[in-house]
Amino acid sequence: MSNGVTIFVADDHPLLLKGLVDELKDYNYNVIGTAENGTSALEKIVALNPTVALLDVEMPMLTGFEVVKKCKEKNIDTYFIILTSHKERGFIHKAKMLNISGYMIKDEPFVELHKCIQSVSMGIPYFSSVFNEVIDKEIAPQLQKIKLLSPSERTIVRLVAQGNSSKEIGVQLSVSSRTVEKHRSNIIAKLDLSPEMDALIVWTKENKEFLSTI
Repeated sequence: MSNGVTIFVADDHPLLLKGLVDELKDYNYNVIGTAENGTSALEKIVALNPTVALLDVEMPMLTGFEVVKKCKEKNIDTYFIILTSHKERGFIHKAKMLNISGYMIKDEPFVELHKCIQSVSMGIPYFSSVFNEVIDKEIAPQLQKIKLLSPSERTIVRLVAQGNSSKEIGVQLSVSSRTVEKHRSNIIAKLDLSPEMDALIVWTKENKEFLSTI
């Protein structure tokens, strides 16, 4: 079943790690290494270059996302699957931005993880249905709205997120505060927010994960 695929697994819960490794071996996968923290995971992935690395998100020293980022910076050609309990939009958006090959929820049946491993090992991304649902219903619509913003409006959104008032933004951009207020009104309309002037401040706090795309 494993088709010569080599697997590396990192999870900071020893019992979960052992259980996952046992399941993988039952499916005849060649598990060539494990780790219980992010730093160890990074070192071993670089040294072992597995076909696929299964990573928990929240680990000591380095998170699963940080491990992926550092491996990609080193041009490691391993395929990465995030295996986590997190279904929140922020986690899923971060995985999407890192171009991770797979994202699976821990409470799904093991056969789903098996399908994911088989798919990503052939270069075909595979995501949990939860992942795709959040992308389609929560993330994609927000990103489409952000695309409607002009370059000037995106700059203002970034400055609002940094806690600047309209007057302070005007000084930084060498425009009047009235011009900034007009831009803010246009931004609120394009993002489909309520008309209150603090609506944009609330949006930036609730949507921090999108600010890197602005």
